[in-house]
Amino acid sequence: MQTRFILIETSHAGNVGAAARAMKVMGFDDLVLVAPRWPNVLRKEETIQRASGANDVLAKARVVQTLDEALDGVTHLCGTAMTPRDFGPPTRAPREHFAELIRPGAPEQCVAFLFGSERFGMKNEDVYRCHVALSIPTNPQFGSLNLGSAIQVIAYDWRVALGGFPVQEAVPPADKADAQQVAGMLTHWEQALTDIGFLDPAAPKKLMPRLNQLFNRADLSPEEIHILRGVAKAMIQSAGGKR
Repeated sequence: MQTRFILIETSHAGNVGAAARAMKVMGFDDLVLVAPRWPNVLRKEETIQRASGANDVLAKARVVQTLDEALDGVTHLCGTAMTPRDFGPPTRAPREHFAELIRPGAPEQCVAFLFGSERFGMKNEDVYRCHVALSIPTNPQFGSLNLGSAIQVIAYDWRVALGGFPVQEAVPPADKADAQQVAGMLTHWEQALTDIGFLDPAAPKKLMPRLNQLFNRADLSPEEIHILRGVAKAMIQSAGGKR
């Protein structure tokens, strides 16, 4: 699916940068501004700062004077009007509607998300052109979202509907200790527990097998094995000093 984000008469430069940032983190880059307050808004310092590195989205963005220009090639238009209209498209939650757009057998389309100005929202005539009015489910007593936040929510839900991105590990997964390393560490611990008087070699019962199972469940790394052997070594040294 081709995806476009359209902002009408945006009055704050920072919101344009925030929009670019919200789009980029979800993998979208087609941004069109309709008659923004500042003709050079894509180059303003506040816009660039709020974009936080999404400069490629700003570089590709287009400024047009009419909504007709912004809708060139669009086949499905989603408005984001929060105020109900007496006449107009159906109002639906984003996820509910997106599930219909990507259902098996649905035609591939160029989907656009339309956002009104910060001060006045969307004009009725713009809402009437939409196939659907998306309403983000919010607290009924306080549903106010700033423009950047609304774009981020819509972009996230749409990306999830399209398949999403895999979660990336904060750190690479650690290597796992092999059976020989675990066995060596257990032997070390058996000696340490004996030296401190916790384990009676004459009646060990099931202590060591239970520890074996415990450490197997822990999926220890070689570094963790090294730490545990260091603890066992300190226990042995401490027990020897006391004797």
